[in-house]
Amino acid sequence: MVRPFSRAVLPISACVLVFVSGCSLADDAGAGPDDDTVTDTSGTSAVDNGGVALPLPGSAFDYQLGGGYPPPPGVTVVARDRMDGPANAGYDICYVNGFQTQPAESASFAAANPDLVLRVDGEPLVDAGWPDEYIYDTSTDATRSALAAVVAPWIEQCRTDGYDAVEIDNHDSYTRSNGMLSADDNVAMARLFADTAHRAGLAIAQKNTADRAGELRSAGYDFAITESCIEFEECADYTEHYDVVLDIEYTDELGRDSFDRACANTDPALSVILRDHDLVQPADEGYVFDSCRRS
Repeated sequence: MVRPFSRAVLPISACVLVFVSGCSLADDAGAGPDDDTVTDTSGTSAVDNGGVALPLPGSAFDYQLGGGYPPPPGVTVVARDRMDGPANAGYDICYVNGFQTQPAESASFAAANPDLVLRVDGEPLVDAGWPDEYIYDTSTDATRSALAAVVAPWIEQCRTDGYDAVEIDNHDSYTRSNGMLSADDNVAMARLFADTAHRAGLAIAQKNTADRAGELRSAGYDFAITESCIEFEECADYTEHYDVVLDIEYTDELGRDSFDRACANTDPALSVILRDHDLVQPADEGYVFDSCRRS
């Protein structure tokens, strides 16, 4: 799902790596030579003392949720939908919609799991912005455990398919729940996803929801993927907690001219790309890809 509503510019040091243990940036900065951090000689990822691989800060990346294709030259980090295979360009991120149904699966999911989606007058509650997606019910320990059992095989399949990390979307579904969910409900759900990913040997990325970055970092999330981070002046909300932030800006929001200016004034450690809103493939006339890290 493309849900562009994030924010800004970040000061990250390219030599600092993220720790799964959840230590703060101040702790990282003071880390000494006894750290267990190892840099991958390929230059595409690093392995922390929790055993999961992370993208290197400032990596050139692409966001291919509209369908996989050969990555542009120089790209070493690629995010794709879990139904696609990894790009094998260096570091692969697997997209999982962890808080709402995928459009093609909404009806079948609700029929098979009637108690796991929110309902209004007996009908599944839809996301007003994406009316073919139903919102999961994360309001109790029982529903969260049941949802975790459903999503866990998807996450584990990402690992089997060769992905290095998983990206969980729609942490903010509580804001579209008609008051039936709280932020705490979704953070508790997010913690179960983080535990599942780490058990599978995958890193896990927060997707958007800037105002919950601290809570999600504490819940075990390792890095962030943001949409429209510069456009909505939110990047600092993520970089306060993460050393790796991958940001997608869109042509119908930030635009070409502002993107070029942002690149000229952005710390090179921040990974920023410009994409068309629908994330189409290169053969489509609407395709746009540019990166602040031009090869």
